[in-house]
Amino acid sequence: MTGAESLHDGILGVIDRFDHVSIAVRDIDIAQTLVDLLGGSHIGGGYSHAADFRWIQFDLPGQGRLELISPAVEDGDNFLNRFLVEHGEGLHHLTFKVTNIEAAVEKAKELGFTVVGFDASKADWKEAFVHPASSHGVLIQFAEFPEK
Repeated sequence: MTGAESLHDGILGVIDRFDHVSIAVRDIDIAQTLVDLLGGSHIGGGYSHAADFRWIQFDLPGQGRLELISPAVEDGDNFLNRFLVEHGEGLHHLTFKVTNIEAAVEKAKELGFTVVGFDASKADWKEAFVHPASSHGVLIQFAEFPEK
């Protein structure tokens, strides 16, 4: 079996679709000019469950979504402030909608990826992340959620 075949078999039936790319920014209001450049239209936003960051999503022309995330408190001790200090603004993660978060986590682990941040405590949003050290420097988010 080739690497491509095993990867295909590994995700078959679990990944529903690519959902969005998320960009970490210090100030969403300033960063929205990027969305204007790309022709995005606002579809939603709010604060994280823990209220430690703000997010806003945009549909992009054709297909795909862009998400901007920024810390709720500039100097707070949370993952996003630490990320911005260490890496600066830029790509934070890619999100894939999955049909079953537990199966996605299991398949990722079977393929040798390191999974962190598994949280299935909320009925409307279950997530897990593939650590960037095992995915060529890119944080991958698996998310199970109902369509709106």
